[in-house]
Amino acid sequence: MADAAALAAAGGGGLTLNLADDVRQLFTYHFMVNALVAGTAVAVMAAVVGWFMVLRRQAFAGHTLSLIAFPGAAGASLIGVPAAWGYFTACGLGAVVLSPASRGGRARSAETAAIGTVQALALGAGFLFVSLYHGLLNGISGLLFGTFVGIADGQVTALIVVAAVAIALVAVAGRPLLFASLDDEGAAAAGVPVRALGAGFLLLLGLAVAATAQITGTLLVFTLLVTPAATAQALTVRPGAGLVLAVAISLLVTWLGLGIAYFSPLPVGFWITSLSFGLYVLARAWRALRGGRR
Repeated sequence: MADAAALAAAGGGGLTLNLADDVRQLFTYHFMVNALVAGTAVAVMAAVVGWFMVLRRQAFAGHTLSLIAFPGAAGASLIGVPAAWGYFTACGLGAVVLSPASRGGRARSAETAAIGTVQALALGAGFLFVSLYHGLLNGISGLLFGTFVGIADGQVTALIVVAAVAIALVAVAGRPLLFASLDDEGAAAAGVPVRALGAGFLLLLGLAVAATAQITGTLLVFTLLVTPAATAQALTVRPGAGLVLAVAISLLVTWLGLGIAYFSPLPVGFWITSLSFGLYVLARAWRALRGGRR
C-alpha cells in the first residue's frame, strides 16, 4: 500500500520513545500535517453521521454506499475527470436509489435482497472500469484503500468544507431526525416528515461516504462510520453523550493510527481498523461485565 511506503520512508525507524520529540516529528512533513487535518475533519463527520446511521439500523445501506463509491471513482478515472466527482455523483445517485428500499416496514427481507443486488452490481461495475483503465493495480489500491498521505491542499480544504456542511445539517435536523430514528410512527403522528427525513439522511450519508472515501478508500469508510458509533452506543444510551463519545473515539483511532503508522511499515488503515475493533471489543466486554453485576 502506498501509504505504508510513504510513511515508512518519511518516519519509519525514527521512534525516540520521547513523546514530545515523536509528536514533533509528525508535524515535520507537510503531507503529515495534511493527513492529520483531513483525518480530523473526516473523523468528526463520519462519527456524527455514523452515530445516526447505527441508531437507525442503516449500516447495510451505508456499506452499500461505500461500495457504490468504488465504481463512481473508477468510472471518473476512466474518462479522465477527478475521482472526487465520481465519488459524489455515485453516492448521490446511490442514495436516491436506496431511499425507497430503506424505509423499513414489512418487506425487510425483500429490501435487503434489493440492496444486496445493488452491491453486487456496484462491485462488478467497479472492477470493469478498473480493468479498462490502464493503471490497473494502482487504481485498485488507491480506490479501495485510499490515501491518507499525499493529500493535496485543495483536498484538505474541500474535506473541511464538506465536513462542516454535513455537521451543520445534522445540527439543524438533529431533533426531528432523532425522534424519527427512535419512533418513526410516533414522529409521523406528531407531524414530522419521516420519509423526507429518511431520504435526506441517506443523501447526507452519501455525502459523508464520498468525502471519507477520498482518504480512507471505499473499503475503510465503514470503519470510521460504524465502529466509533457502535462503540459509543455500547457505552451509553444518552444521545448527547453518545455523539460526543463517538467523535472522541473516531478522533482517537485516527490520530493514533496515523501516528503509529508514521513509525511503522504497516499501513494506516490496518492501525485504524485494529484500534477501532479493539475499542469496540473492550466496550462490549465492559457492558457485558456491568450487566452481569446487576
